[in-house]
This record gives sequence, structure tokens and C-alpha cells, in this order.
Amino acid sequence: MAENYESFDLSGTKIYVSDDHRFGTDAFLLADFADPAPHHRVCDLCTGCGIVPLIMCRNISKKPPKEIYGIEIMPEAIELFRKSVAENDLSDRVKPVLCDLKDPEDVPREYFDIVTVNPPYWKKGSGEERLSEAQAAARHEILCNIDDVTKTAASLLKYGGSLKICQIPLRLADVICSMRSHGIEPKVMQNVVNRRGGKPWLVLISGKKGGKPGMEILPDFEVYSENGYSNEMNRIYYGTKMQKG
Repeated sequence: MAENYESFDLSGTKIYVSDDHRFGTDAFLLADFADPAPHHRVCDLCTGCGIVPLIMCRNISKKPPKEIYGIEIMPEAIELFRKSVAENDLSDRVKPVLCDLKDPEDVPREYFDIVTVNPPYWKKGSGEERLSEAQAAARHEILCNIDDVTKTAASLLKYGGSLKICQIPLRLADVICSMRSHGIEPKVMQNVVNRRGGKPWLVLISGKKGGKPGMEILPDFEVYSENGYSNEMNRIYYGTKMQKG
């Protein structure tokens, strides 16, 4: 276990993190965008401390998916994830897996309805020397890249299953090209902005394995309103909408 770790409560779910293995708003946005049904089997790649599977298991508005695998290459992150799973009595539903996503041993192929991933955003050689080894691997394409992610997702998904990914707009073309090269057709995209009319800082995109061409562009997701978080952001964080007045 990491020497410097802490825990906090997320709507009744206890989550363990460390200095090297934390998460941000993008994890909440991805988990919500994935929108798994109770009968779905989900696999989260680059899971880190397991935040996306753990968000999916919160008891807020719907039942969690039937089964969730979380794949991570960093042993410290998997230890944190396993501690959270044990603390919340989720071992019958959530399965942390320590492995390289490029060769995910003990993970069934063509089995999952949804694969989610919050991958490294930046190409190797773009500032990772200022970070710890774990932080650099999480943010930069040192241990895996976009093509590795989509190739593995294609092998894990059932025919007709969906890859749900978040990325920075700078890498959107790379995501779309890689999806198509591995038989995953981009189907839905949504830009995330801080406020209405603002410049997107994140892109959420869903692709379907074996899908036909044709993509829907959803309205921008606005993180903030005039009074703080937007209603949708409050719903994602807390399961509630901000009250007017």
C-alpha cells in the first residue's frame, strides 16, 4: 500500500487515493457518459485507483452494472483500488486487475458491453520529466498510447459493444482514426466546456464495435453556471440538482 494515502467519502462509497494516484472531473464525466445499464459488463482501462468503477457503484439514481473489471499497470494504484473494493464490499461485482493493457491476462475477450478509458492525454516528450514516474505514465503516452487502447478495447468488446473514451480536443483526430482502424465506429461525441460558449477542454466520444457510419454530436456539457456548478455537474457529483433561489 502507498505510504501516503488518504480516503474520502463519495456518496457513501469510501475511496482511497495517494499523491500519485488521484483523479479529476474527467473521471466523473466519463463514468456518467458511459451510462451502463444494470445488466452490462464493463471494463475500465487505465483505471488508476479505480475511480470510474467506484463511481458507477455509487447508490445514487440507478443500480450499478452487473460486473466491472478495472485494468491498471501500476501496483500501488491497484492496491488502493483493491482496498476501496474491500472497504465497500464490492468484491462480488468489481474486479481490479494488475496487468499491461496491451496484454490483459485473465481478462475475457469479446465479453464486455462497454469499455471505458481515461487514457494518457499527452504524447511522450511533452513535459513528463517534471512529474513522478507514476504521474508521468498516467498523463503521457509512455506505457500505452491511443492505438493500444482502441486495439485492446476492440478485443474485449462484444460485437455491438461500445468504447467510451475521454480525451483532450487536440487528440480527437487520433482517437477517431484509431477507432476506425480497429473496427470501432465513432457514434456519439460531446464537448465539455467550463461555461456556455466557452472553448472545449475535453471531448467525450463513444464508438460501437461493428457499427455503421454516422455520428451524433450532443450539445456541449457545461460544468459551471452563474451560481457555481451547473445542474448537470451537481447531478454527476452529488446525485442532486442545484436548487434555484
